[in-house]
Amino acid sequence: MTQDLSHKYYKELLDLKDVEGIEAQIQSLLDVPIESVSDLEKWLKEEKELMIKIDEAVTGHQIDFYRNTEDADIKSIYLHDQQVILPLFMKYEAKLNEKFCNSPFVNELDEKRYGLMRKVRESKVKLFREENIPLFVKEQELCTKYDEIMGSLTVEWEGDEKPLPFIDSQLDHLDRAVREKAYQAKAAAFRRIKSDVDAIMDELVQIRHQIAVNAGFDNYRDYMFIAKNREYSIQDCYDFHENVEKYIIPAWNRLADVFKSKLGVDTFRPWDNTAKLMKKPPYDEVSALMDGVSEMLGKTDPYFADRFNYMRENGLLDLGDRKGKGQGGFCSTLPVSGDTFVFANFSPTFFSLIALIHEMGHAVNGYLQFSEHGPMEDYKWRSEVAELYSHGMELLLLDKLDRFYTDEEDFKNAQREELKRAFTMLIGPLSGDIFQHWMYTNPNHTAKERDEKYFEISKRYNLNPVDTSGFEEEIGASWAGTLHYFQVPFYLIEYSMSMLGALQLLENYQNNPEEAIKSYKNGASADYNQSIAAIYKETGVNFDFTAQTVKRMGEFLEKVIQGIHQ
Repeated sequence: MTQDLSHKYYKELLDLKDVEGIEAQIQSLLDVPIESVSDLEKWLKEEKELMIKIDEAVTGHQIDFYRNTEDADIKSIYLHDQQVILPLFMKYEAKLNEKFCNSPFVNELDEKRYGLMRKVRESKVKLFREENIPLFVKEQELCTKYDEIMGSLTVEWEGDEKPLPFIDSQLDHLDRAVREKAYQAKAAAFRRIKSDVDAIMDELVQIRHQIAVNAGFDNYRDYMFIAKNREYSIQDCYDFHENVEKYIIPAWNRLADVFKSKLGVDTFRPWDNTAKLMKKPPYDEVSALMDGVSEMLGKTDPYFADRFNYMRENGLLDLGDRKGKGQGGFCSTLPVSGDTFVFANFSPTFFSLIALIHEMGHAVNGYLQFSEHGPMEDYKWRSEVAELYSHGMELLLLDKLDRFYTDEEDFKNAQREELKRAFTMLIGPLSGDIFQHWMYTNPNHTAKERDEKYFEISKRYNLNPVDTSGFEEEIGASWAGTLHYFQVPFYLIEYSMSMLGALQLLENYQNNPEEAIKSYKNGASADYNQSIAAIYKETGVNFDFTAQTVKRMGEFLEKVIQGIHQ
């Protein structure tokens, strides 16, 4: 299916090229006198109205760039936002935050409604340094360069140049020889870009370290915990790493024998760890993918399908693979339009099916928030919450995978694969989290040391049962394909935390489907001024990654997989 890239799906209520006009509107907010708590609330409303207009235009331009990284005009608009609007916004955001925090009426605001906002804005005031603005701009330029490299990356396959998602689809193949060939081809492609990506990461680490030092921190890791307003400590993360290593990895290793047996292999090699047991891809064309997911969502809850079909009809889904398209997938909220946009670079694979369902969890969450509370301000967005509803959507649709896998054996294997993914989402993101802790607390590391550390951590966690002999270098270099390390540093552990909540949701669903879906929607539409724990509670689950919960959920997951009869 050819995607209409000219379709306008977002609103540009401001001309971001009119820098003086944008600056004047922001300055007018700074000039407004605030002489009462009602004045302050009115000012906050006016500030929000302006900021969501800027946000929607910037978000739309960013999506445009990901959809076509090779279009010079689109790239020019995107770079203008990053090089001109972003610095302008950071400068004035700091002044707006100071105006808010210094107002004598702040403490008269309703704590339930404005408490989280105050906490976040106080953190931003604490962290802001004028000298960091050009560093943030340079950071974004490097991320854009990475996107361009990955967007243009192709892999040679049987005499043709194929986009990376195609090669990923071959890693699913039941034929072991095909999987190994795909693994080797992808590794060769990564070798071509490795020096360029290393140079980008080397510079990003130094820039981010300097940002942290300028703000008074010893390292970027400590800085980010404050910047992200985390509701847990660094030690809590270390404890979580240890709990997963102690309880989840042994459970996975026991189940690995089941998957090895079904694959007919004595040992897992790196290309066996990617294999899918189903006989064929779940779909051929993107239209078939959308038809099937719509049906699955509708069988779960009519509202879920309604939102998906609305997005499909209004050009808010871009799912196929094509040259020049950015890598990965994401869901973005358009706060003025009240819409969400799902972007993905997909070839027909099991992962692409699950990834679309995952992103629709984000989309449903976004629509429910907008309908209940209007546009969601940035300070309310917490990835530990957002990922609960994306992982949760995956597991709520687990019993409907027969829409794509009609053969009974394939259906059971698809369920096993999704539950295996739950294991990998508990283990893999923690591996990435540990990697980032190491990178940013050792900012003077070399590229060689980085690869060696990545292999060491991968072998300890997500490649624990895999025979990696002879492929240490390829595995060590494979971090280069994870965009999170470039675009959203320290955004990984949230996947693991939220998966524990999603597994509790699955447990609830197995006991009472109607009540579990009701709780899902309650949580997804809850007041996000609350703590993460309170939002989880409204979803019928606990925000808890202590040893007791990790152990219990690991046992539950292992039991569910074993319960899928042969």
